[in-house]
Amino acid sequence: MGRQRPGSPTLEEVAALAGVGRGTVSRVINNAAGVKESTRRTVERAIAELGYVPNLAARSLAGRRADAVALAMTERDWRLFGEPFFSEIVQSVGDALADTSVQLLLTLVRTDAERRRFVEYARGGRVDGVLLMSVRAEDRLPDMLAEAGLPTVLLGRRSGDEHITYVDADNVGGARGAVVHLLRGGRRRIAAVTGPLDMYVTQCRLRGYREALAAAGLDPLPSLVVEGDFTEASGRRATAELLEKHPDMDAVFAASDTMAAGALGVLRAAGRRVPEDVAVIGFDDFPLGQHTEPPLTTVRQPLEEIGETMVRLLMEELQETGQPEVAWRHVILRTRLVVRDSA
Repeated sequence: MGRQRPGSPTLEEVAALAGVGRGTVSRVINNAAGVKESTRRTVERAIAELGYVPNLAARSLAGRRADAVALAMTERDWRLFGEPFFSEIVQSVGDALADTSVQLLLTLVRTDAERRRFVEYARGGRVDGVLLMSVRAEDRLPDMLAEAGLPTVLLGRRSGDEHITYVDADNVGGARGAVVHLLRGGRRRIAAVTGPLDMYVTQCRLRGYREALAAAGLDPLPSLVVEGDFTEASGRRATAELLEKHPDMDAVFAASDTMAAGALGVLRAAGRRVPEDVAVIGFDDFPLGQHTEPPLTTVRQPLEEIGETMVRLLMEELQETGQPEVAWRHVILRTRLVVRDSA
C-alpha cells in the first residue's frame, strides 16, 4: 500500500483497524450520509488512534466531477430505441435529473470494440457514472465498468446472481398474476409470446407463466411458447405461428405491450374475437395499450419509479469518494395488473 508520506497512516490502515471498508472511512471523513452512528464513532476512534490526516490534495482531486452521467443501451438493434419502453425510461431518467446540474448523455454500445471505447471514454473523466439498460446474460460491460471503478446501475439484471447495483420490476410475480387472471376467466389453452430468451427479464416472465399453469395443474406445453423480441412485428409473427400450431388456443400472454398489440392485429385478421375467442394480456402498461382495439389488459411496471430509483442509487454512489461499497444494492419494484377489455 502506498503512503501519504513516510510513516503516516493510510486510509486502508484506518479501515482495517475499524473493521470497515475504505469507502466507509471516506464517507465518515467527508461527513456523508448513510453511515450508522456506531460505525462513525468506531471510524473516528481509529482515525484518532492512528493519527490519520486526510490527504487534502487527493480529496480535492476526487471531488472533481464531470456533472454528466451516461445512459447506455446495449441492444444490438438500434431500431429498438424507438420502442415505447426505451423512450419511457429515457424520459423518467431525464425527469429525475431535471432539477440537478447533471447532464444526461445517451449512447449505444453494441460490439466489443464499442464496449472498450465506451469504458475508456467513461474512465477518462467525461462522465461520473453509468446507467445501463437492455443488458443480456453474457455481456461483460457492467463488469468492465466496475473494474474501472465507475459507479454503475443496471436496469434489470443479467442473472439471478447479479452483483452490480440494479433496479428491476417483479417480472415473475407480474407474469404469474397475469396468467392466474386468465385461468380464473376460464382460459385453459394459454400461449406465451416471450422476449429474447438470452435476457433474464424474459426468463423471469416465462417462469411466472409456467408457475401459474403448473399451480393450476396444467402442463405448460413448449409448443405454446414462441420467442419474440419485444417488437410489434415479432408479436405478429409469433401469434401467426401459434394460431397455425394451436388453433384452439384461447388466450395469449405477451411479454410486452408492443408484442400484444401485434397479437391483436393478427387475431383480428384471423377472425378471432378478443376477448370472446382469445383473451390477450400484455406487459408494461404503455399509453398505446389504452388505444388498441380492444383496450389492452396489461401488467404495469412502474417505469417512472424505475428511472427515478436508478438515478437515486447512482447519485448515492457518486457521493462516495472512496472505493465502492462491498454490498451492491438490489431494488425490485412491484408490478400491478391493469384490467381492460382484452381480458
